[in-house]
Amino acid sequence: MYEKLALLASPTEAAQEAERRLRATSPFVDLNEAEAVIALGGDGYMLQVLHTMLESLRILPVFGMNLGTVGFLMNEWRLEGLEQRLAKAKAFKVNPLRMTATTVAGQRMSMPAINEVSLLRETRQTAWLEVAVNDRVVIPELVCDGALVATPAGSTAYNLSAQGPILPLGSALMALTPISPFRPRRWRGAILPERTRVRFSVLDPEKRPVSAVADQREVRDVAEVVVAIDFAMPLTLLFDPGHTLDDRIAAEQFIT
Repeated sequence: MYEKLALLASPTEAAQEAERRLRATSPFVDLNEAEAVIALGGDGYMLQVLHTMLESLRILPVFGMNLGTVGFLMNEWRLEGLEQRLAKAKAFKVNPLRMTATTVAGQRMSMPAINEVSLLRETRQTAWLEVAVNDRVVIPELVCDGALVATPAGSTAYNLSAQGPILPLGSALMALTPISPFRPRRWRGAILPERTRVRFSVLDPEKRPVSAVADQREVRDVAEVVVAIDFAMPLTLLFDPGHTLDDRIAAEQFIT
């Protein structure tokens, strides 16, 4: 049971009002003293909270309550019974991706991504990418709008919109998915073991510039991007029983 809880809320009116009401019913502590975090908002805010913890290197379990739109990573918002819900909550470990991007100018940046790392063309010109898996070139020239690597937790987000596969949580897999591929015309992506290292090399970065995005953080004009799971910093999400992330991922496969 978590005795010291921090309460964080997105700046939206609904989340701020929920925070005010919740603070009137329960004591909360500063984030630096907390054993777990209550996050009020939508999926975007949940990602923001998780990224903040990754950057601070202080990882705490997070119980989110949805005051956004989709709320795929969140529980239902309820004012009452928070202590009882936390006592019964089911914990899920999520290993983030680590993107290492090198720009055309030679700058090297490393960023985490909880949902996906995506490469996107910057202009009207298609992107030309070389794709390597564990240092073996598997596609010498992928002509496309872009490509992405997604975790199971992120497989129902941008990856699903790009016609990528839904991956069950705990499957120890990740999805490699092209975005509007032109050539090879029939290639629709791959499902890879979670310990795979994927490298994208931009074949014509001057004429066909490409940006790399780790969740919401963008690096423009990249020459090479390496993506792999970061097992050193697992994240913990807390869910109500019967309303868990693996249940939602499974249910997404039957939505028409």
